Amino acid sequence: MKQENIYVELSHIIEPGMITYAGLPGPVISDHLSREASKSHYAQGTEFYIGKIEMVANTGTYVDSPFHRYPDGVDIGQLPLSSLANLEGIMIHADTSKGRGISANVFHNLPLKGKAVLIQTGWDTHWRTDHYFEGHPFLTSAAVDFLIAAEISLVGIDSLNIDDTSDLSRPAHSRFLASGIPIVEHLQNLQALPQSGFRFFAVPPPIRTLGSFSVRAFAIVDEPQRHGAAS
Repeated sequence: MKQENIYVELSHIIEPGMITYAGLPGPVISDHLSREASKSHYAQGTEFYIGKIEMVANTGTYVDSPFHRYPDGVDIGQLPLSSLANLEGIMIHADTSKGRGISANVFHNLPLKGKAVLIQTGWDTHWRTDHYFEGHPFLTSAAVDFLIAAEISLVGIDSLNIDDTSDLSRPAHSRFLASGIPIVEHLQNLQALPQSGFRFFAVPPPIRTLGSFSVRAFAIVDEPQRHGAAS
Protein backbone atom coordinates (compact mmCIF):
# COMPACT_ATOMS: atom_id res chain seq x y z
CA MET A 1 0.00 0.00 0.00
CA LYS A 2 1.38 3.38 -1.01
CA GLN A 3 2.26 5.60 1.94
CA GLU A 4 0.74 9.08 1.94
CA ASN A 5 2.92 12.07 2.73
CA ILE A 6 1.94 14.18 5.73
CA TYR A 7 2.24 17.93 5.14
CA VAL A 8 2.73 20.15 8.20
CA GLU A 9 2.05 23.88 7.88
CA LEU A 10 4.74 25.94 9.62
CA SER A 11 3.86 29.47 8.42
CA HIS A 12 1.68 32.18 9.87
CA ILE A 13 -1.12 33.31 7.56
CA ILE A 14 -0.65 36.86 6.24
CA GLU A 15 -3.70 39.02 6.95
CA PRO A 16 -4.47 42.73 6.47
CA GLY A 17 -3.02 44.91 9.22
CA MET A 18 -1.12 42.05 10.85
CA ILE A 19 1.96 43.23 12.76
CA THR A 20 4.93 40.87 12.54
CA TYR A 21 7.53 43.07 14.22
CA ALA A 22 6.77 46.15 16.32
CA GLY A 23 7.54 49.32 14.36
CA LEU A 24 6.99 47.73 10.94
CA PRO A 25 3.64 48.33 9.23
CA GLY A 26 1.19 45.54 8.60
CA PRO A 27 0.20 44.52 5.07
CA VAL A 28 -2.50 46.36 3.14
CA ILE A 29 -4.47 43.96 0.93
CA SER A 30 -6.98 45.43 -1.52
CA ASP A 31 -8.47 45.22 -5.01
CA HIS A 32 -6.60 46.09 -8.15
CA LEU A 33 -9.51 44.87 -10.24
CA SER A 34 -12.69 43.87 -8.43
CA ARG A 35 -14.99 41.15 -9.73
CA GLU A 36 -17.69 43.69 -10.42
CA ALA A 37 -15.35 45.98 -12.37
CA SER A 38 -13.94 43.05 -14.34
CA LYS A 39 -17.33 42.18 -15.86
CA SER A 40 -17.00 44.96 -18.42
CA HIS A 41 -13.81 43.35 -19.80
CA TYR A 42 -15.19 39.85 -20.44
CA ALA A 43 -18.12 37.96 -21.89
CA GLN A 44 -21.38 37.87 -19.96
CA GLY A 45 -21.10 35.62 -16.92
CA THR A 46 -17.28 35.80 -16.85
CA GLU A 47 -15.46 37.67 -14.11
CA PHE A 48 -12.04 37.71 -12.46
CA TYR A 49 -10.43 39.18 -9.37
CA ILE A 50 -6.95 40.73 -9.27
CA GLY A 51 -5.74 41.79 -5.85
CA LYS A 52 -2.77 43.83 -4.72
CA ILE A 53 -0.72 43.86 -1.56
CA GLU A 54 1.57 46.46 -0.03
CA MET A 55 3.83 45.16 2.71
CA VAL A 56 7.35 45.25 4.06
CA ALA A 57 9.45 42.25 3.08
CA ASN A 58 9.74 41.05 6.69
CA THR A 59 6.09 40.04 7.08
CA GLY A 60 4.73 36.83 8.56
CA THR A 61 7.10 33.87 8.34
CA TYR A 62 10.10 34.94 6.27
CA VAL A 63 13.61 33.98 5.25
CA ASP A 64 16.69 36.18 5.55
CA SER A 65 19.41 35.93 2.90
CA PRO A 66 22.98 37.24 3.32
CA PHE A 67 21.99 40.48 1.51
CA HIS A 68 19.75 41.30 4.50
CA ARG A 69 22.93 41.92 6.50
CA TYR A 70 25.66 42.44 3.90
CA PRO A 71 25.50 44.67 0.78
CA ASP A 72 27.59 42.22 -1.26
CA GLY A 73 25.71 39.14 -0.03
CA VAL A 74 23.41 36.85 -1.99
CA ASP A 75 19.88 38.26 -2.19
CA ILE A 76 16.54 36.46 -2.12
CA GLY A 77 16.51 36.04 -5.88
CA GLN A 78 19.96 34.45 -5.86
CA LEU A 79 19.41 31.89 -3.10
CA PRO A 80 19.56 28.44 -4.72
CA LEU A 81 16.50 26.25 -4.27
CA SER A 82 18.78 23.61 -2.79
CA SER A 83 19.33 25.90 0.22
CA LEU A 84 15.58 26.31 0.88
CA ALA A 85 13.72 23.24 -0.33
CA ASN A 86 13.65 19.51 0.40
CA LEU A 87 16.17 19.88 3.23
CA GLU A 88 16.57 17.08 5.73
CA GLY A 89 15.32 18.59 8.96
CA ILE A 90 15.85 18.24 12.68
CA MET A 91 13.48 19.81 15.21
CA ILE A 92 14.92 20.71 18.58
CA HIS A 93 12.82 21.73 21.57
CA ALA A 94 14.53 24.45 23.60
CA ASP A 95 13.38 24.71 27.21
CA THR A 96 13.51 28.44 28.00
CA SER A 97 11.81 28.20 31.39
CA LYS A 98 15.11 29.05 33.11
CA GLY A 99 16.24 31.77 30.73
CA ARG A 100 15.65 33.33 27.33
CA GLY A 101 19.06 32.54 25.88
CA ILE A 102 19.31 29.17 24.11
CA SER A 103 22.75 27.71 24.81
CA ALA A 104 24.98 25.46 22.72
CA ASN A 105 24.24 22.59 25.13
CA VAL A 106 20.84 22.14 23.49
CA PHE A 107 22.55 21.02 20.27
CA HIS A 108 25.28 18.75 21.63
CA ASN A 109 25.49 15.16 20.38
CA LEU A 110 22.92 15.67 17.62
CA PRO A 111 23.37 14.91 13.88
CA LEU A 112 23.33 18.49 12.58
CA LYS A 113 25.58 18.54 9.51
CA GLY A 114 23.68 19.53 6.38
CA LYS A 115 20.37 19.80 8.26
CA ALA A 116 17.71 22.47 8.45
CA VAL A 117 17.79 23.06 12.22
CA LEU A 118 14.37 24.19 13.50
CA ILE A 119 14.25 25.48 17.07
CA GLN A 120 10.94 25.13 18.88
CA THR A 121 10.52 27.49 21.83
CA GLY A 122 6.72 27.73 21.97
CA TRP A 123 6.88 31.50 21.49
CA ASP A 124 4.49 31.24 18.53
CA THR A 125 1.64 30.83 21.04
CA HIS A 126 1.95 34.60 21.65
CA TRP A 127 1.56 35.47 17.93
CA ARG A 128 -0.60 38.57 17.35
CA THR A 129 -0.44 39.59 21.00
CA ASP A 130 1.58 42.36 22.62
CA HIS A 131 3.52 39.74 24.57
CA TYR A 132 5.04 38.43 21.31
CA PHE A 133 7.23 41.55 21.05
CA GLU A 134 8.82 41.41 24.50
CA GLY A 135 11.08 38.91 26.20
CA HIS A 136 11.41 36.45 23.33
CA PRO A 137 13.83 33.46 23.28
CA PHE A 138 17.00 33.78 21.19
CA LEU A 139 20.25 31.97 20.39
CA THR A 140 23.33 32.79 22.44
CA SER A 141 26.56 33.64 20.64
CA ALA A 142 28.03 30.30 21.71
CA ALA A 143 25.06 28.44 20.21
CA VAL A 144 25.47 30.34 16.94
CA ASP A 145 29.15 29.44 16.73
CA PHE A 146 28.37 25.79 17.56
CA LEU A 147 25.77 25.52 14.78
CA ILE A 148 28.05 27.14 12.22
CA ALA A 149 30.88 24.79 13.16
CA ALA A 150 28.42 21.88 12.81
CA GLU A 151 27.89 22.91 9.15
CA ILE A 152 24.12 23.21 9.22
CA SER A 153 22.31 24.21 6.02
CA LEU A 154 19.56 26.45 7.41
CA VAL A 155 18.33 27.62 10.81
CA GLY A 156 14.75 28.46 11.80
CA ILE A 157 13.01 29.55 14.99
CA ASP A 158 9.41 30.11 16.12
CA SER A 159 10.36 33.31 17.98
CA LEU A 160 10.26 37.03 17.24
CA ASN A 161 13.96 37.09 16.40
CA ILE A 162 16.84 34.65 16.42
CA ASP A 163 18.88 37.39 18.13
CA ASP A 164 18.39 39.17 21.42
CA THR A 165 17.02 42.46 20.04
CA SER A 166 18.75 44.38 22.85
CA ASP A 167 22.09 43.33 21.30
CA LEU A 168 22.40 45.80 18.45
CA SER A 169 25.31 43.91 16.88
CA ARG A 170 22.88 41.06 16.02
CA PRO A 171 25.48 38.26 16.34
CA ALA A 172 23.22 35.45 15.07
CA HIS A 173 22.22 37.30 11.91
CA SER A 174 25.76 38.57 11.37
CA ARG A 175 27.46 35.18 11.71
CA PHE A 176 24.90 32.90 10.10
CA LEU A 177 24.47 35.13 7.07
CA ALA A 178 28.22 35.68 6.74
CA SER A 179 28.45 31.89 6.56
CA GLY A 180 25.75 31.70 3.88
CA ILE A 181 23.21 30.04 6.20
CA PRO A 182 19.63 31.27 5.56
CA ILE A 183 17.54 32.18 8.62
CA VAL A 184 13.79 31.55 8.86
CA GLU A 185 12.00 33.49 11.62
CA HIS A 186 8.42 33.53 12.96
CA LEU A 187 7.79 29.86 12.34
CA GLN A 188 4.81 28.20 14.03
CA ASN A 189 3.49 24.74 14.82
CA LEU A 190 6.94 23.16 15.20
CA GLN A 191 5.58 20.94 17.98
CA ALA A 192 3.72 19.00 15.27
CA LEU A 193 7.03 17.71 13.90
CA PRO A 194 9.05 14.71 15.03
CA GLN A 195 12.66 15.37 15.98
CA SER A 196 13.84 13.93 12.67
CA GLY A 197 12.55 12.15 9.60
CA PHE A 198 11.06 15.11 7.75
CA ARG A 199 11.95 17.41 4.85
CA PHE A 200 11.73 21.18 5.24
CA PHE A 201 10.72 23.81 2.66
CA ALA A 202 10.76 27.63 2.99
CA VAL A 203 10.78 29.15 -0.48
CA PRO A 204 10.17 32.83 -1.33
CA PRO A 205 9.57 34.22 -4.83
CA PRO A 206 12.89 34.91 -6.61
CA ILE A 207 13.04 38.69 -6.10
CA ARG A 208 16.25 40.60 -6.75
CA THR A 209 17.64 43.32 -4.43
CA LEU A 210 15.68 42.11 -1.40
CA GLY A 211 17.37 40.60 1.63
CA SER A 212 14.27 39.02 3.19
CA PHE A 213 10.83 37.92 2.06
CA SER A 214 7.81 35.96 3.20
CA VAL A 215 7.76 32.20 2.64
CA ARG A 216 5.31 29.32 2.77
CA ALA A 217 7.22 27.17 5.23
CA PHE A 218 6.15 23.55 5.59
CA ALA A 219 7.48 20.08 6.23
CA ILE A 220 6.76 16.69 4.70
CA VAL A 221 6.74 13.92 7.27
CA ASP A 222 6.40 10.18 6.76
CA GLU A 223 3.23 9.03 8.50
CA PRO A 224 4.82 6.31 10.69
CA GLN A 225 7.46 8.76 11.94
CA ARG A 226 4.85 11.36 12.77
CA HIS A 227 2.73 8.86 14.66
CA GLY A 228 5.78 7.55 16.43
CA ALA A 229 6.70 11.06 17.59
CA ALA A 230 3.23 11.56 19.07
CA SER A 231 3.18 8.31 21.02
